[in-house]
Amino acid sequence: MAEQAEKVMQAAQAAQAAQTAQVRQDDQPAAALEPRTPAGPVTGAAGTVGTVGPAAGPSGSGAGRARPPVQSTRRTSSLRPSPSLAAARVAPVLSGGLPSASADTMPDWLEPAMAANGIGSFDWDIRRDVLEGDQRACAIIGLDALEVGRFDRTADSFLALLHPEDAPVVRRRVQRAVSELGQCGAYYRTVGPNGTMRAVRFRGRVLADAFGRASRMVGFVWDATVELHKRDRADRLAMLREDRSRFIKEAARALSEAVTVRDVARVFTELPLPGLPPDGLVLASFDAGRAQILGAFGYHPESLAVWDRTWLPAGHPASEALRQRTPVFVSTREEFRDGYPDVWEPTSRTGRGSWAYLPLVASGRAIGVCVVSFDDERELDADERTLLSTLGGLVAQSLARARLHDAEHELAAGLQRVMLPRTVPSVPGVTTAVRYLAAGSGLQIGGDWYDVVPLPGGHVGLVIGDVQGHDVHAAGIMGQLRIALRAYAAEGHPPAAVMARASRFLADLDTDHFATCTYAEVNVDYGVVYAVRAGHLDPMVRRSDGTAAVVPVAGGLPLGIDPDQEYRVTRFSLDPGETVLLCTDGLVEARGMDLDEGISRLARVLAGPLPPAAEAAHDPLEELADRIASQAADSSGREDDIALLLLRWDGPAGGLAAQQLRRRIGQADLARVAEVRAELRDALRRWGVAEFIDTAELLSSELVTNAIRHTDRDAMFTARLYREPEADGGRARLRVEVEDESDLWPTRRTPGEQASSGRGLMLVEALADAWGVEPRGSGKRMWFELSGTAAA
Repeated sequence: MAEQAEKVMQAAQAAQAAQTAQVRQDDQPAAALEPRTPAGPVTGAAGTVGTVGPAAGPSGSGAGRARPPVQSTRRTSSLRPSPSLAAARVAPVLSGGLPSASADTMPDWLEPAMAANGIGSFDWDIRRDVLEGDQRACAIIGLDALEVGRFDRTADSFLALLHPEDAPVVRRRVQRAVSELGQCGAYYRTVGPNGTMRAVRFRGRVLADAFGRASRMVGFVWDATVELHKRDRADRLAMLREDRSRFIKEAARALSEAVTVRDVARVFTELPLPGLPPDGLVLASFDAGRAQILGAFGYHPESLAVWDRTWLPAGHPASEALRQRTPVFVSTREEFRDGYPDVWEPTSRTGRGSWAYLPLVASGRAIGVCVVSFDDERELDADERTLLSTLGGLVAQSLARARLHDAEHELAAGLQRVMLPRTVPSVPGVTTAVRYLAAGSGLQIGGDWYDVVPLPGGHVGLVIGDVQGHDVHAAGIMGQLRIALRAYAAEGHPPAAVMARASRFLADLDTDHFATCTYAEVNVDYGVVYAVRAGHLDPMVRRSDGTAAVVPVAGGLPLGIDPDQEYRVTRFSLDPGETVLLCTDGLVEARGMDLDEGISRLARVLAGPLPPAAEAAHDPLEELADRIASQAADSSGREDDIALLLLRWDGPAGGLAAQQLRRRIGQADLARVAEVRAELRDALRRWGVAEFIDTAELLSSELVTNAIRHTDRDAMFTARLYREPEADGGRARLRVEVEDESDLWPTRRTPGEQASSGRGLMLVEALADAWGVEPRGSGKRMWFELSGTAAA
């Protein structure tokens, strides 16, 4: 077709040029006129309706610069011949044919050949900027469909018909042909008033007048809209392939970021398949022949329930895909009914018309299947099947990795649950709350732990610790250390001894790990806390007025570094309703946040208001623990596990401490004397007899010191407060007793002025309201009493 049209056009151009030469008398311009050059270029885009021919129309009536050719009018009735054409040519142009010619210039076969090949002709008078064409040319460019007013047969009007991307190309080529008196051709698109586009090819030749100046352009146009559709289809296919390539990359990235099986199912069911939008998606895993639906889109839950956690029959296309390790594509309902009659009835209820079953194969083992379904019946082409098969491979690898991750995570979580106490023991007088937040994935578990240990005498021990590392080895060491420390505390050892023994135990394990730890013993009767710290964080206290602050505790080296490390005890007290917080560093450390900032933020959260216990659905301490844990969980920069332990000292009924204090002081533990004095001071303040504090502290110190220094035995210290009935005045009486197992009785001496001792009994006799020594079965008991007023 193209070669034949080219021959026709060459012959027609020669004939038309010859005919035009015979009628030059009417075409001669005025002597002052010069050939005109084309106007500036115009831009355009693919798919425009074609015009009759090119145009570079005149810019005025002065000396000529050629402009592009113009198109014919909307209707044949509006096509008027140029005055420069011979009368013999007018009628054929108006009737849709070509002007008649002699046998030498116009072959008889030319017009039928042009008509058979859909070729139209145009004639552009460059001097007068008038463009004319036959009916075929008008039909080719779609001029009949345009408004009459859109086209006035000038070059500018012609260029306005062109697509903005194509107009400048046509303008430049026509301008070059006019300036060189040569030929030109182009492919361009025209845009109709309703937005429709046509494609046109043209070829034209510029003819010169007797003075060698460009006078007119004659040429031909033919329809190229089929080429436009082919180009558009090729562009769409190229764009679709590009979209699918981009989709595979994005799907691979999204699936690679999916960590758990739930993540993989979510990503799969949200994937937008380009050019192939599915109406239903199902992701199922297979274990021992049983299917488990992991995620679905476009299905009612009841329609999938029949297949969930059940054995798939051998006649199911999913079973076939798994057996053959290749996708199974079902294009029509009839094909499904004929090929898989056993499962057609439940499948037909979904309303789908075509299906793709993609086996998920990882490491040579079928682990699941993807189902992609469509409401309409469709035969997927090779590209679409390749796309779905590639997607199935990506999902298979991600699902295998996610299942391994979930299995490791479950193993780690189970190990962590075994290592940590399942329940926190309930101790009268205190309320506790614990939280544990794991940050690692898979087997990346931490060595953080907490513990609450009931102690002899009604006390309670609090433990918080962190073993270095995030692996199973660290978790195993944590479990051993937790058990050892709990055993030492339960034996009744003081806090410093508990910590020292735990450090020696960890060092004896001969491991490269060390641990940080804080151990606190709480006197439930009086709310006194004895804390020891081994490289760990200081505790934090929420006071009764709602403020929160860190309590500095004397620290030592982490456990396991120095087996001979001695630890110091720091004592602080709590009022009824006050809360002590122990935590690991994951709660206050994160990326982009230093330790001081983390502690300040934790203090603000801890100090936040709490609902009254009577109005809260749960204990306010539990709500406080949830608030702290949720604030930590929302932190995107957290990389470490978190162990959190809260203890609130409730105190006895009425908010008053028990009015008895009993302590054992070891013979070699002289530092314990100072601790007993401090406890007595707090107890008297809580009992409401602060006027006894100075005297009682002094006399108690003398009796205890004498007992452990002069008897080589341990001493038992007891302080009790008695109150008279209100009818008798309600006076308070404090009795302090110190018992030992020595039969050696104290002797009152009269020391000299320079003596450094020997004044203890003198002070007791001078300051106590009553005192004495009483024998016991083994040993003795020294006591004194102070009397005063009732509590305010």
